Amino acid sequence: MQRTARRIGTGVLWTWLLVVAGSSRGGENPAKPPVVDATSLRQKVLCGYQGWFRAPGDAAGEGWRHWSRDAARITPRSLTFEMWPDMSEATDDEKYPAPGFTGPDGERAHLFSSAHPLTVERHFQWMEQYGIDGVFVQRFLVSLRDRSLDQVLGHVRASAAKTGRVYAVCYDLSGVREGQLFDLLARDWKKLVDELKLTRDPRYLHHGGKPVVFVWGFYSDRFSPALAHRIIDLFKTEPGYEATLVGGCQWQWRGEHDPEWARAFRRFDVISPWNVGNTMRVEGRKQAATGSWSDDLAEAKQAGMAYLPVIYPGFGWTNLKGRNVTAATIPRLGGEFFWRQFAKAADLGIDMAYVAMFDEVDEATAIFKVSNSPPTQAPFATYDGLPTDWYLRLTGEGSKLLRGERKNEKELPIRP
Repeated sequence: MQRTARRIGTGVLWTWLLVVAGSSRGGENPAKPPVVDATSLRQKVLCGYQGWFRAPGDAAGEGWRHWSRDAARITPRSLTFEMWPDMSEATDDEKYPAPGFTGPDGERAHLFSSAHPLTVERHFQWMEQYGIDGVFVQRFLVSLRDRSLDQVLGHVRASAAKTGRVYAVCYDLSGVREGQLFDLLARDWKKLVDELKLTRDPRYLHHGGKPVVFVWGFYSDRFSPALAHRIIDLFKTEPGYEATLVGGCQWQWRGEHDPEWARAFRRFDVISPWNVGNTMRVEGRKQAATGSWSDDLAEAKQAGMAYLPVIYPGFGWTNLKGRNVTAATIPRLGGEFFWRQFAKAADLGIDMAYVAMFDEVDEATAIFKVSNSPPTQAPFATYDGLPTDWYLRLTGEGSKLLRGERKNEKELPIRP
């Protein structure tokens, strides 16, 4: 089917990004969930939002980006994602047919594009419905030239305003040469602050009186500690661009031997060690390794930092990496794997968490609605017959738990 590209003109896009849609206030309608407080990270559960999916005929014009290795076509051999999204609520305009893929009923299968505003808005409506506070919208330095990155940011901004959710930018430093990294980061942050006036948006998350910015990729084997300190200084001392800095770093940060890297890790305002894939065996099954959290929390407090643990539902990337990595799969155990991490955080008195991820079907860490009846032309992971909103519901319950609104139960607190 031919699809006419719904392209957003540059002028319209910038106007959209600059306008704060403040008229939709969920708190003014008692039938709707309350508007999320945007002044603090405390008592928040925020999801990573990749927003990187594209489809032929969308406003981005980037082909099957993040669905396929080949932007021009999608086939069972070119797939780069593990779970097929539940498209049952999408409008016809949001459905992009995937040639050659059909469901068990023989009907043509469809995928979505994050460049479509209605799709992003629906994701935020789900957050509102299930009591999820908002997102860290991913912003990849290697992709800053892609016009669609600002399109998706605009959709996130508008959707947060409509649903009373919060959002903040999360920079991903992966794949950028050390000599280019700082200039790219500084230039883009100043653009967001000065031109897009993003941090003046009432829905943009603040903490300690400053806008929050998450910078992910502080790994001691990726660049020098001098660059790490320079990045930290940008957000701590640059007049007009100061922010509350969340540092996403290696999970074994406390054991770093380089004294300057060790000092850098303790200069964040909030530390968030990446824990995806870090597991332990409990009664023969993989569970998230959370044994370091207590010492992480104590060390963070001693350094004057807050601690933001990473919580994830499972993992898998056989379509992305090949069948030889099947052993890396981390089963979800019906939600037990996910919930145990919330329970551990609550045990430690932690009142905020970063859920990885809302929409990442690439590595099977998504919590949004996923099809239990995916196309039959390739292997896909599912929610094993559980409701498609199961992990949205569990995330909402986890939010209540960290806010102290429900009892800490080790077993799953809800039933399908």
